[in-house]
Amino acid sequence: MPEFPQVSQQSVKNDILSGLTVALALVPEAVAFAFVAGVDPMVGLYAAFIVGLITAIFGGRPGMISGATGAMAVVMVSLVAQHGIQYLFAAVMLAGVFQILAGVFRLGKFIRMVPHPVMIGFVNGLAIVIFLAQLGQFKVPSLTGGLEWMHGSQLYIMLGLVLLTMSIIYFLPKLTKAVPSSLVAILTVTALVHVLGLDSRTVVDFVRAMSGDANATLAGSLPTFALPDVSFNLATLKIILPYSLILAAVGLIESLLTLTVIDEMTNTRGHGNRECVGQGMANITCSVFGAMGGCAMIGQSMININSGGRGRLSGITAAIGLLVFILFGSAFIEMIPLAALVGVMFMVVIGTFEWASLRMMRKVPKHDFFTIILVTCVTVAADLAVAVFVGVIYSALVFAWNHAKQIYASSHIDNDGAKVYQINGPLFFGSASHFLELFDAPNDPQTVIIDFAHSRVADHSAIEAIDTLAERYATRKKTLHIRHLSPECRRLLQKAGNLVEVNMLEDPTYKVATDVLG
Repeated sequence: MPEFPQVSQQSVKNDILSGLTVALALVPEAVAFAFVAGVDPMVGLYAAFIVGLITAIFGGRPGMISGATGAMAVVMVSLVAQHGIQYLFAAVMLAGVFQILAGVFRLGKFIRMVPHPVMIGFVNGLAIVIFLAQLGQFKVPSLTGGLEWMHGSQLYIMLGLVLLTMSIIYFLPKLTKAVPSSLVAILTVTALVHVLGLDSRTVVDFVRAMSGDANATLAGSLPTFALPDVSFNLATLKIILPYSLILAAVGLIESLLTLTVIDEMTNTRGHGNRECVGQGMANITCSVFGAMGGCAMIGQSMININSGGRGRLSGITAAIGLLVFILFGSAFIEMIPLAALVGVMFMVVIGTFEWASLRMMRKVPKHDFFTIILVTCVTVAADLAVAVFVGVIYSALVFAWNHAKQIYASSHIDNDGAKVYQINGPLFFGSASHFLELFDAPNDPQTVIIDFAHSRVADHSAIEAIDTLAERYATRKKTLHIRHLSPECRRLLQKAGNLVEVNMLEDPTYKVATDVLG
């Protein structure tokens, strides 16, 4: 990889320490998302290791952390419940194939079409989702078998440890940046809890509460190779195809948006298409090693970047560190208080949320601010993929509406007595009806010239509008001349084609968005 020969001793240290910090934070997330998907905790932990390692090596964004995610877990849960985990592995395999194809056909570039207000809404929504997810750690098993909110001394200890963790993360960098403040906070709070014997829930308590098994543990072995135990036929494809398409789309959208956020934070640029291929390779590998698959994780990526991790080594360290914890250090990981990890994630929320967006109401167009609010709310209420699609569609409609009002015409009578309409502004589906209102066919002279030199015909709706206009003049036996259309426009015109004056030196050469030529 080209990044490795360019590292310094300082960057290697930062990558290793930040990677270890991320590995600690990956454990409860992977376990929680495994339970969301309805699978065993080890299936989530294996996914965090495999996806994290492969994307760190082959992905398009050094420093970005990938693993099992909630966005994909909520898609998986119904498939697992209805058909079993083996069908999940098959769906993850097919999703990986789709993601690789997206990279091969260079579809990653389309992430650039996501408007900046949608990006801000995405970031704010995910920050809120991360915050709400951490509130679940303030619940404990009740006597009735459900969960209830903490109270009394247990709540006060939890809040105190969370605040201590956040304080260390905030103030330590002001004294020294030799080690990641998040790692120091986790180690300090863990030592404090066990030295003082404080009543604080640990990672193993969380695992046992989620699984309902009082003897559950994080100790595990290496994942083993096995193809999904399903029949590879059309019946299976019919079951997994819808899930695979959604998993591939959700994974790519979350990964590419996270990549863009990190690009802005680090003032560097990742490679979207390469990330698509890396994610696909990771998910295919997950499917044959009993893991649930995954994509980029913005929370853990923020921890890594804020802890100084910039290179691929940080992601590799996080993945290998997680595997080492599973194989040899599970006893230590199980000792970590949940309060320490909650404090780390709360700091991630504070750092991720775009607080400046709250002051944008009077500084940006109202529709942009509404886009931010809309995407944020949909991200929290539904999921990331739906929010991004809604935001992009809304932004596109606003753009079309604004540009539809920009078309206008100036007219004059030339020396030959013909009326010349000079069209200005884009002609497309949004402005086609207004375009037709610019002309006065009943009262125009016998000869009319329409000049598109300062306009652009964008789509087939525009072509239809020109044809409709030509028919209006033809029914009145008036002569119509059309100037300065591209060759493709001339080919698409049905009724007005013979009215176009061809000027090989001045006619434009742009394309028109239409399916007619396809």
